[in-house]
Amino acid sequence: MGHGHGHGIEPGSPASASGKHLGRLWIAVGLGAVTLVTQVVVGLSTSSLALLSDSAHVFTDVFGVLMAIVAITLAQRQSRKTGRTFGLYRAEVFAALFNAVLLFGVAGWILYEAAQRITNPPEVPGIPVMLVALLGLAMNLIAFLLLRSGAKESLNVRGAYLEVMADMLGSIGVLVSGLVTVVFGWRYADPVIAVAIGLFVLPRAFTLGRHAVRILLQHAPSGIDVAAVEKALTGVDDVEEVHDLHIWTLTSGMEVASAHLTVAPEAETPRVLAAAQQVLRDEFGLEHATVQVEPQEGEGRCREVNW
Repeated sequence: MGHGHGHGIEPGSPASASGKHLGRLWIAVGLGAVTLVTQVVVGLSTSSLALLSDSAHVFTDVFGVLMAIVAITLAQRQSRKTGRTFGLYRAEVFAALFNAVLLFGVAGWILYEAAQRITNPPEVPGIPVMLVALLGLAMNLIAFLLLRSGAKESLNVRGAYLEVMADMLGSIGVLVSGLVTVVFGWRYADPVIAVAIGLFVLPRAFTLGRHAVRILLQHAPSGIDVAAVEKALTGVDDVEEVHDLHIWTLTSGMEVASAHLTVAPEAETPRVLAAAQQVLRDEFGLEHATVQVEPQEGEGRCREVNW
């Protein structure tokens, strides 16, 4: 009687390296939430667009880390539903796409508000803005140090790490705005810094959205040359032809491949299979690959499809 053979994640175990860092991710969310609430309250009371724009950026970052946490949690539970053969790893990708759209909206609002204020900027008290910026900088520095080690082994944690780094730059920008206002009394500092933050957010939003769309459209990962993979598989002993080669990303850091290998009549199927899997793993980092070995003709040859 046959038995199941899987390479998946057991229920309750960490779905990836990210699972080991859930606690630190939650701490980063808490620190970001404190910064967010403080920036919104002080920003509204002082009419500081720089603070409000940075708070919008912090919100999207906190949201992004929360979505990563949700995706990790869902992925840990993926094998409890037998019908979800790929689990719920794509939840992270949909969250990233939503986050990108949100970032575009936030950046557009920031630039619109700055354009409205640039002709007649309101007076913004510099001292409260500087104090909040210093608080945000301290919170981001703590989160930065917490996530630094995990960023080396997990793409999810690295994403959060980069978001925190971006927040640090935003806090520095707001600090500069407050300092210029206090020292020189230049009212344009606030809207100018707000525009700089908005322009900083836009390319990041575009990159994040493009990456998510590439995954959802099942494009080959940008770091893998499909032609090179095909050539390497063709170079395996006794492989005559490679067809139906597909490489795609399930979610960040989880690349999947499938391929059909036509072999010579005298080929030893187990040896060819093992050699092909080793090539995919060692040369291209494709740990999860489904490889079908088939003869040139006769029984066992795959049927041609028209799609």
